[in-house]
Amino acid sequence: MVQKIDEPVTLGVDLGGTKVNVALVDASGRLLFAHKSLIHASKEPKRVITDIQTAIDVCHRKTGQKAEALGVGVAAQVDRKGVVHGSPNLGWRNFPLKQKLEKQIGLPVVVTNDVRAATWGEWRFGSGRGVDDLAVLFVGTGIGGGVISGGKLLAGCSNSGGELGHITIVYDGRKCRCPNRGCLEAYAGGWAIAERAQDAVRTVPKEGQRLVSLAGSVEKISAATVSRAYREGDLLARRLVEETGRYLAAGVVSIVNAFNPCVLVLGGGVIEGIPELVQMVKEFTWNRALEAAVEGLEIVKAALGGDAGAIGAAALAQDLIDKAL
Repeated sequence: MVQKIDEPVTLGVDLGGTKVNVALVDASGRLLFAHKSLIHASKEPKRVITDIQTAIDVCHRKTGQKAEALGVGVAAQVDRKGVVHGSPNLGWRNFPLKQKLEKQIGLPVVVTNDVRAATWGEWRFGSGRGVDDLAVLFVGTGIGGGVISGGKLLAGCSNSGGELGHITIVYDGRKCRCPNRGCLEAYAGGWAIAERAQDAVRTVPKEGQRLVSLAGSVEKISAATVSRAYREGDLLARRLVEETGRYLAAGVVSIVNAFNPCVLVLGGGVIEGIPELVQMVKEFTWNRALEAAVEGLEIVKAALGGDAGAIGAAALAQDLIDKAL
């Protein structure tokens, strides 16, 4: 049973392409309750909002506490008015998510990009707590990030700052899912690790036998397959992981040189599955980045795990309350 507290509590929503995590969080970042579920298969906005409302009701009922504001991190490009301009994973364009949610649930709402919300969570309550100059890189299916500079979250001219996964590391390299080629994501994102592994198996089928055995077919090889084979000591998987570490570090060197953070946080499903990547990135970065940029730099693993986005979104909602006081 959750103990009631006098401080206001807020809701944080981490909305992805297939799943939603809704969490009730107190003012100190403590997770009181979280409800994770699949969104409606149609991904139609009204249906997804209904899914969010259902999860909110569960959080309120399970804790006996009512939130005073809602924060949402969504896998999308979001403007300052909370309009989702584009979300490839959800298929939404120019949808006024903030407005629709406020009408549906009757609470003040703040909407931002999902990785920016996770950055906020790690900054306020995770591995970046107490740091005024911070870079966060989340390596999952795709790669996203965020930058805190001088104690402020960089938003950019059109509120799309922090797209660190789309730094170019190889000119005219592998095709990314954005319009560019050679992006960091196109080499070190989960989907790209899977593609690189499949390409390698087709090139050297004998060396790829274990990966195929684990996945069932070449086409089903995923980043998780590579991680599992790596744990077993498979040589091709080891080579793929080491290459991924170098690609990831190439992006980190650019981030460190450009933003000079005191701390760089690495998180996301790929890092959780292959935590050795953190040490690989450290070694490469110290050898390749500008000396002044790595002076005092710490590279650490994210602390909040899969709840970073929801906790960060709830913290942004808490700021709405604080500003209203």
